[in-house]
This record gives sequence, structure tokens and C-alpha cells, in this order.
Amino acid sequence: MRSTKRLNEIRKLPCVRCGQSPSQAAHSNSSKHGKGRGIKASDEFTVPLCYACHSAFDQFKLGNRQESEAMFDVWLEKTERMLNLKDQDDVF
Repeated sequence: MRSTKRLNEIRKLPCVRCGQSPSQAAHSNSSKHGKGRGIKASDEFTVPLCYACHSAFDQFKLGNRQESEAMFDVWLEKTERMLNLKDQDDVF
């Protein structure tokens, strides 16, 4: 699934790891999210990461594959909460 709207909303959020801005829409590196050789995971599995954190994540400098997947799952939950809060702010 590709969603320009979601990617743009993700990029508006601060880095989910360190809080810096600007951030990039970082896709999951896990096959359980559709990642494959030469294939990005679905856009629904993206989190905001600054350039430095995104680079470290993609190069597995933050932990091994299993640790990275666990970190990403936590970041994804946090990202969904951040997006929901942002949506609520837009209503008021």
C-alpha cells in the first residue's frame, strides 16, 4: 500500500527516537510488514526518524534484526498515538 498522505503526515512529526526535526518517513525493514529484497514495506508501516536515526536504523547500528524489529514495533505504536493526537488538534 502506498499513501502519499500518510508519508506527508509522518514527515511533519518529530523523530520518534530522538525528537529532532525534520524527520523522514522510515519504512519497516521487516518481512512481516512486506519488506523484501528490493521491495519497501507498506507505507502503513512507517515512522518518523531524523536522518541520523534513519541511517542508523537501516544499517542495523541500533541493534540486531530482532532488536530492530522490536524497536520498530514500539515506534510504530508511538507514531500512531502521535498521529491521533495531531488529528484531534486539527479538529479544535
